[in-house]
Amino acid sequence: MSTNKKPPTPAANILRESLASQAPLFWRAGLFSLIAGLLMLTPSWFMWEVYGRVLNSRSETTLLMLLIITVLAYVLIELLELIRARILARASEGFDQRVRTRVFDLAFDTSRKRQGAMAVQAFADLKTLRETISSPAVTGFMDLPAASVMLLLMFMLSPWLGVMTLLGACSQALVAWATDRKTMPLLSDATRASSEAQAYSASTQRNAEVIESMGMLENVHKRWISRQRRFLARQSEASDVAGVNAVAARMIQTMQGSLLLGAACWLALHNAIWGGMGMAIVASIIGARVLAPMAQLVSQWRTVVSGREAYGRLGQMLASMPSVQESMPLPRPKGVLTVEGVHAAAPTSNLPILRGVTFTANPGELVAVIGPSASGKTSLARLLVGVWPALSGKVRLDSADVYAWNKEELGPHVGYLPQNVELFDGTVSANIARFGDADRAKVRAAAELVGLTSFIESLPQGFDTEIGSDGANLSGGQRQRLALARAVYDDPQLIVLDEPNASLDEAGEKALFNLLMALKARGATVVANTHRTSLLPAADKILVMNEGQSAAFGPRDDVLAALRKAAEQGRAAVPEPPRPAAAPAQLSLGTGSAA
Repeated sequence: MSTNKKPPTPAANILRESLASQAPLFWRAGLFSLIAGLLMLTPSWFMWEVYGRVLNSRSETTLLMLLIITVLAYVLIELLELIRARILARASEGFDQRVRTRVFDLAFDTSRKRQGAMAVQAFADLKTLRETISSPAVTGFMDLPAASVMLLLMFMLSPWLGVMTLLGACSQALVAWATDRKTMPLLSDATRASSEAQAYSASTQRNAEVIESMGMLENVHKRWISRQRRFLARQSEASDVAGVNAVAARMIQTMQGSLLLGAACWLALHNAIWGGMGMAIVASIIGARVLAPMAQLVSQWRTVVSGREAYGRLGQMLASMPSVQESMPLPRPKGVLTVEGVHAAAPTSNLPILRGVTFTANPGELVAVIGPSASGKTSLARLLVGVWPALSGKVRLDSADVYAWNKEELGPHVGYLPQNVELFDGTVSANIARFGDADRAKVRAAAELVGLTSFIESLPQGFDTEIGSDGANLSGGQRQRLALARAVYDDPQLIVLDEPNASLDEAGEKALFNLLMALKARGATVVANTHRTSLLPAADKILVMNEGQSAAFGPRDDVLAALRKAAEQGRAAVPEPPRPAAAPAQLSLGTGSAA
């Protein structure tokens, strides 16, 4: 297989690149913030003009014109604020559009690895980042340039007033630093506790029937409450700290106005301020505006900390995702399945579940995988469809590595029925067609293969009937047969069935047997895990699994004869798997593990 690999997609940089892509919107919002901030000088200018021009000239026309200009300025300020809010909302949506697919893939990948809490946290962090971008914390930061201009004006009025204003700004910066240092650990702990509580709640909801039937509700509720209390306690502590510091920041801002007014009056009495006594009140107003953005930032510091935590946490999770590599498209597989000395473990563990499994399956063959519980059958099924990676060895389909094969390309050629059947909220037709563009003829053909057509046609809307979340409106057998129809939709070449008859009645067993024979007749490669002997007459080969190893493999009749002989002799020896050089149809005998 020749491939043309491209550089890996920079998953770790996706957040930074997505924020950078919204830079034009941020610059535009910042420009409007600067204009609106400078227009906030209007009250000071109006007061200056009234005391200096109107009272001296006693002109009502001048007063009216000043009022009109001032009102227009206020209207313009509000319009600029509205435009800025919409620009930041667009930036938030643009960021979400660039990131959400990758976050969905991340959540899907972590859920597949049984890390459901990380999946919940990924979506929560994306929501936090999206809300932070358009939050008052960002607008407060964007108001800082206008505040710097006003600080410069204070120095122009009087260096002493400028120094006083600067000291007030430094005091607020110190409050912000203290807020960050005290609240960040608390909010981080609260976020972790919240994630754990949500994951535990989701787990209890999935197992509601078991909890209710066995009287476990009170105990489960206590465990959830303990997690929730930890989250609420940390959040309450962080809110208390942030609230106290926000009050301190507002107090500094309020006191600054009075202190600057008193200092400006004293300077005016000594002719040490530009503009004389009339500028005293103006100076107090401008000085208070200098501190307004910092006060807003302190009051919104919880948002700042949450956004920063979400950015770092989501960035780390995205960086841990496997790099996406593109390869040349491969032709439709013919169905030659080769398992080469596979050792495998669960994605989150290094403890081997499978050890040295080797076998082959050709088009038109059914390999029945048998063995006791916990022998590795389900893990093997996951490897065959490329859900799990192998620690060593390879699972190949037509010489191509199944795990590395692009699943969007391979998926239509693979049918998979997991042991725990999962259906999705939607119609019968959509579930069978794998939520793609449903071809009604192919949907009906798949339903007929599994013997489900008469049942579907008896439903109120037939193939367009909604089945409810996870197929809640169907029985266990109906759900399994519907999942079987999904697995064989559009004639896939490789079909892996994990306990396909676990929930089937006698009629369902017969339909399944007919289905397997039909799949073989059209040349599909089928691997079926089973505990029942009813499927064995359809099998061409049998793979016996025991303690994660292939204890026997070969033609059906040979394996069954060897197992019967071993049972009759009352010993645990069973046929060993054939050596790689041996013909697939031959059965090698030796002293393997007990089946």
